[in-house]
Amino acid sequence: MLGSYLAAIMLCWLGWERFDQQKVVAWMAVLSLSTALRTAMFITYLRAPASQRTAERWEWRYWATLVLSAATWGLGALAVMPADDLLGQTLIMLFAVGMSVSAVSCYSSYRNMTVVSIALVLLPCTGWLVVQPSALQQGIALAVLVFASFVVNATQSLSSALLTAWRLKHEMEHAHRLAMVASCTDELTGLNNRRAFFDSASVQHARCREGCTFVAVLMLDVDHFKQINDTAGHAAGDQVLQRIGAVISASLRDDDIAGRLGGEEFAILLPDTPLHTATEIAERLRALIAKLNVNVEHPVTASIGLAFATAPTSELGALLSSADKAMYHAKASGRNRVMVVDQMHAAV
Repeated sequence: MLGSYLAAIMLCWLGWERFDQQKVVAWMAVLSLSTALRTAMFITYLRAPASQRTAERWEWRYWATLVLSAATWGLGALAVMPADDLLGQTLIMLFAVGMSVSAVSCYSSYRNMTVVSIALVLLPCTGWLVVQPSALQQGIALAVLVFASFVVNATQSLSSALLTAWRLKHEMEHAHRLAMVASCTDELTGLNNRRAFFDSASVQHARCREGCTFVAVLMLDVDHFKQINDTAGHAAGDQVLQRIGAVISASLRDDDIAGRLGGEEFAILLPDTPLHTATEIAERLRALIAKLNVNVEHPVTASIGLAFATAPTSELGALLSSADKAMYHAKASGRNRVMVVDQMHAAV
């Protein structure tokens, strides 16, 4: 957009003495208006919310301002074309050809835009030269048409290559995103895997330390899981883990971090969470798991250990270790219960 405007200014400056100056001023005034309109369209687009920047909403506006700008350029060049000055005519055609090349560079991935821009810029002056009596003028017009045909044919190959490259890039980015998700996700439960849990939990724990807030960690283990696998089969065991993963996912808040550490063991980090709230979350999880209707001989329950502390005085590893010990204490105390370790005061 800026290039086409500057090109018109340079052309008028070079041919000021050769062109009708009143027509030059009128052309530049109209071109300034069309350029301002395109600029306003771009500014409005950039200020619009991302959800409103859709092709359906903006492509027709882009097309309209493009056609207006290209037509203003081509018709304005024809208007200032000197009837009896071959050098001035050649100068105008040189700039018009340059404008067509710039159209290829700007709209090469959109062949229709390229062709329309070239046609609107080149054809008015070229058509005028074709009907002139001079063979030299007709020769210039023929050369421009031959050049334009080569450019139009080249845009087909270029736009196809760019479209293919864009599709490949999009597919590679999509595959990369899927690979990243797969590398961080436990395939069975959909929760974070062990590595992803520790990475995310470490970041969240550090934020809690910076904010001097509370932090709680839950360690959850399925009771009698080996018996479920031995009597009902591994498929039933997998179903139990999947259902528990769904319960945990549905119970998480936006900033909570949950993961499957391995086997039937799960961990959950609760940032900015007071002790009573963390205890309520743990008890709710225990109760929901106990209500799971899984087709196995043994009822599904879980033992949960909860470690709580202020983030600045705690280490993530120590919290996980305390929660793990509390979980085993819950198992030793009869299973299907929550045991709490309050590192701020004493074990509960």
